[in-house]
Amino acid sequence: MKIWFDILTPKQLLFFAPMVSKLSKNHKILCTSRNYREVVELSKIKNVDLKLVGKHGGSTKEGKLYSSIQRMNHLLEEIIKFSPDLTVSFCSPEAARISYGIGIKHVAFSDSPHAEAVMRLALPLVQKLLIPWVIPKNEFVRYGISKKDIMHYKAIDASVIVRERSRIRRVKVDKTKKTIVIRPEESEAAYILGKTVSDNIIYEASKENNPYNIIVLARYVIQKKRLEEKFGKKVIIMDKVVDGKSLLSITDLFIGSGGTMTAEAALMGIPTISYDAVPNYIEKYLVRVGLVKRETNPKKISFLIKKMISGGETNKQRAKTILDSMEDPYLKLVQTIKEV
Repeated sequence: MKIWFDILTPKQLLFFAPMVSKLSKNHKILCTSRNYREVVELSKIKNVDLKLVGKHGGSTKEGKLYSSIQRMNHLLEEIIKFSPDLTVSFCSPEAARISYGIGIKHVAFSDSPHAEAVMRLALPLVQKLLIPWVIPKNEFVRYGISKKDIMHYKAIDASVIVRERSRIRRVKVDKTKKTIVIRPEESEAAYILGKTVSDNIIYEASKENNPYNIIVLARYVIQKKRLEEKFGKKVIIMDKVVDGKSLLSITDLFIGSGGTMTAEAALMGIPTISYDAVPNYIEKYLVRVGLVKRETNPKKISFLIKKMISGGETNKQRAKTILDSMEDPYLKLVQTIKEV
């Protein structure tokens, strides 16, 4: 069988990498992506062969639309040439439109019903949708897919990333200090566009006589430059893309927007704070089971940092128990491929 994976974000690359590796033993695989810094660099780290077609559309609606149209135009030639039997994506709008247009079955994953633009464009055109069990099916049905075509799996997507064996690369820090990693929100995503809640959190965490290593893991080059200009040497802005597990392996406390890396840190048992930039079911689940503390006020986060670090708080055993209870979504994908 020929299978086409369209992989658009760092999270998608880390999630799909082990599936691509397993499926490639018996099937011919084509992995496409777009020219997007974190995805390109991570593909090298994870040894995933990507065919780059098009680019990220940036922060404007016009830019996103133009890039999507251009990308579809160039992708079509590649896909006709490859002639896949099946498409797998994380609700890629371009993959959905092309697959529908030339009659390829499309199995999609998603844990983001809040990504309304992507859901509206992709879901009416896919044959099967696979989602974490903590998200009600009706959250996706409203976008135009039948409930019977949605399959639950008992895992959150970060569990795949945490379980995957990675070669830990050293990240140099002052070992006499505790290390805090802050992940800014995805400010160019259609469901956020321009919000910079994390700036105030970084400011509060780094002001006065800061006793911590504060590492900020920027998502985009433009975001990185802006943060460097704003905070200077008060914080360490990561200047290269790293496998998240390498960075988390030296992290004493993680602060994230409530997305995938927040979930990764939590499932690794690292004390984790979510500033809940985009409320979602995965973050709510992690807060409910006690692996994440939610706080949106930057000043209160500053106090919470001191409390959690000085208390030596750890969730490693609880995290391991929860992680061990989760299934591998790959098995659900294999089952679904047989059905479609």
